[in-house]
Amino acid sequence: MALYSIKDLEKLSGIKAHTIRIWEQRYEILQPQRTKSNIRYYQDYDLKVLLNIALLNKNGIKISKIADMSHLEIAEKVAAISEINVESPTQLDALTISMIEMDEYKFDRIISTNIQQMGFEKAMLEVIFPFLDKIGMLWLTGSIEPIQESFISNLIRQKIIVAIDNEPVPVGNDLPKFFIYTPPGERQELSILLMHFLIKSRKKKVIYLGQDISIQDLKDAHRINTPDFIFTLISESFTKKPIKDYVDDLSRAFPNTKLILSGYQVISQNISSSKNIKVLESLSDTISYINNV
Repeated sequence: MALYSIKDLEKLSGIKAHTIRIWEQRYEILQPQRTKSNIRYYQDYDLKVLLNIALLNKNGIKISKIADMSHLEIAEKVAAISEINVESPTQLDALTISMIEMDEYKFDRIISTNIQQMGFEKAMLEVIFPFLDKIGMLWLTGSIEPIQESFISNLIRQKIIVAIDNEPVPVGNDLPKFFIYTPPGERQELSILLMHFLIKSRKKKVIYLGQDISIQDLKDAHRINTPDFIFTLISESFTKKPIKDYVDDLSRAFPNTKLILSGYQVISQNISSSKNIKVLESLSDTISYINNV
C-alpha cells in the first residue's frame, strides 16, 4: 500500500494543498491518517477519491454537490465526462485515474473514445504523449509507483502496435526506406514505436530493428537491406562513451546514409557532426521532415 503526502496529492490531482485541506475540513471528503509525529498522510483510497472529485470539480460541478454524491454516482459521472469531454486536461486527469487504479477497462474506454473522435494519430500526439510526459514527471518525483507507470505504458504500447499492424505494408521499389531503432541504454520504446506508425502511415517503408541495437548490429542489417534513412532517439545518457563520440561513430559507419537523430540528449548537448546527420528538435519537426521525404 502506497502512502502519499498532501504535496503528492497536489501534484497528482492539480488541486492546491490549501484547497484540499479546506475540502477535508468542510466536506470531510478525505480522512488522512497521522504519523506519531502528527504529520498527515494519505493512502491509495484517498488518492482515488480525490482524483475523481478533482475531475468533476474541474468540469464545473460544485464541491458541495460532489460531497453529497455516493461513490457509485461519482464513478458514473466521471466515466460519462471522460467519454464526452475530449479536452486535454480532462483526458489527462481521467488517464491518471486509470493509471493509479490500474484499471484497464477505464483506460480502454478513454483511449477508444479519443481515437474514435480524433483519429489515432491526433489522439497519440494530443492526449497520450502529453500524458506520458506527466507520468514521467510524477515517477521522477516519487509520486507514483514504477509498477503503475509500467502498467499504463504497456497498455499504450499495445495500442500503438495494433495501429502499426493495421497499416498496410507499403509496396514499391522507389519508396524511401527507414531503419529505426534505439541504442543500448535508451528506454524510449513508445516514442520509437510511434515513429514506426507515423512513417508507415505515410506510405514509406520502415524496418524496426528493436531496442539495444549496437552499431555493429546496424552494419549487419545495412548489408542485408540498405536503407535511405536511419532514425533513432537518444534521451538517456550513455554510460560507456559520450554521446558526441557515439554520433561520430555512427556517422563514420554510414557515410552515405542520412542519419536522423532526436531526443533530449542530442538536442541539449547541441550535437553536430558531418553532413549526413540531421537533428530534429521536436515531434512536429520530425513529422514535417517525414512528410517532406
